[in-house]
Amino acid sequence: MPTWRQIGAIWQLKPAKPWGQIDFIGGSYLAATPQVSYRRLLEDLAATGLVVHAWSYVPGFDHQSQARSAWSDFRNARRRLEQRDGPLSIPLRVGHSLGCKLHLLAPDGGRGCRGLVSLCFNNFQADRSIPLLGELAPRLGVETEFSPDPKETLRLIRRHYIQERNLVIRFGRDELDQSPELLQNLKSRPLDSSEELHLPGDHLTPASAGLRRSLLGSWADDPKRVDVTRKITATISNWAR
Repeated sequence: MPTWRQIGAIWQLKPAKPWGQIDFIGGSYLAATPQVSYRRLLEDLAATGLVVHAWSYVPGFDHQSQARSAWSDFRNARRRLEQRDGPLSIPLRVGHSLGCKLHLLAPDGGRGCRGLVSLCFNNFQADRSIPLLGELAPRLGVETEFSPDPKETLRLIRRHYIQERNLVIRFGRDELDQSPELLQNLKSRPLDSSEELHLPGDHLTPASAGLRRSLLGSWADDPKRVDVTRKITATISNWAR
């Protein structure tokens, strides 16, 4: 099994004979250590022959700026990889929760990728994502919201996101998922070919198997979640071709 290598804010996992690559952004605070939080999913993807680049970040309020930073860091990591190992096919972008939004806000509008696989798209307002904010902000006399806010995010997707090929994956017990709104706005664009996939699970399904294995060992894996993770892996691998 290949080992993780850190390149700035990017965690890279490179198989011996790669045929493709993915750019992965995780959700909220899980993404601070993607090599741990999403270990099962990302290592399974590497096992199929995909170079994994996972962006490490702590979420802030300026999502537009973070989207630019992620896009730039992915580009730099790919350039270094190509200088060392030669060219690969352009990457598939994969996001979980907030990570989907950051990919959708990339400054290239999705031009530089094979498509996007969106897992559990989330576009809540700041006071919904950060419960204490709704209580503290009025007391402090400030108004704090993500930039762009949820409404503006969907407008930017309709007007500036040009990637036609998108797979929106939803999980049955996910109460935080806002994929229907995303899919509606994607399909409102001309020439859109976005698809939807329903799987069993919840908002943490893409991450939880890896977390349990990292913290408690392989005995703690839930077979049902492992099975769903394998389905996600196979789907992403097929979309990367």
